[in-house]
Amino acid sequence: MFKHGKISMVVGALMLSAAMVFTGCGGSQSASSGSGSGAAISGKVSASGSTALLPLLKPAQEAFQDKYKDVTVNIAGGGSFTGMNQVAEGSVDIGDSDVNLPDEYKDKGLVDHKVVVEPFVFIVDKDNPVDNLTKDQVIGILTGKITNWKEVGGKDEKVTLIHRAKSSGSRATIADVVLKGQAFTDDAVIQDSNGAVRAAISSTPGAIGYVDAPYADDSVKVLKFDGVEYSADNIIAGKYPIYGYGHMYTKGEPQGAVKAFLDYVMSDEFQNSQVEKLGFIPISKMKK
Repeated sequence: MFKHGKISMVVGALMLSAAMVFTGCGGSQSASSGSGSGAAISGKVSASGSTALLPLLKPAQEAFQDKYKDVTVNIAGGGSFTGMNQVAEGSVDIGDSDVNLPDEYKDKGLVDHKVVVEPFVFIVDKDNPVDNLTKDQVIGILTGKITNWKEVGGKDEKVTLIHRAKSSGSRATIADVVLKGQAFTDDAVIQDSNGAVRAAISSTPGAIGYVDAPYADDSVKVLKFDGVEYSADNIIAGKYPIYGYGHMYTKGEPQGAVKAFLDYVMSDEFQNSQVEKLGFIPISKMKK
């Protein structure tokens, strides 16, 4: 009986040790996988760059931090090229951008995460009677060939172009989609964010500029482009051409909290419930 009891104790101890090892491995996998409860993920995430993406990423930041209580996400603007520079240098985890990776960044080890469709609109002050501009008229204004609103059916009033600096992905998108290689006029007022452009245009008679569509509120008038009104449906149908893609670049493949945040932004949970409400378009809705 004594021997039998001793053997039972040894077997029991071995089973308990195995159970402890198994439980330990399971817990480690849960923490590293990023799935499950928010407590499994911890750390800090820093991102900078595109101000066009801020109306998307700020709500994503808040929802993500509610879900993952042990993660702090810091998001700043500064412009798309600033974001790409900073992530390439390692000073932030994510570089937010409105442009595809330029050639000069292709040897920096950056990984592209395309997260959303970004629509852009041309806006004027609310007292401007012009409702529509053709593509050629927009090009004329942006290049400085058209300088008075009466040239496009408006009042006898000077055109004041208010837009973004060369570090801006919004500017790069308009240059690519609308100007097709032609140069912007130097006779323009430069602002450092989409919000600043909108605010300046709303208070400047005769002003015009472009902003990411979520920034276009009741303080300004949104113009039709070639007779087509901006809407998500018109972009999806291929009728409205002024849009780009929002990118979140990382230096190498993301890990830990950074990966979890990117996964959340690209998840069906966020894309299907929030993206359109915030004024963007899920990439999944674009026609291939």
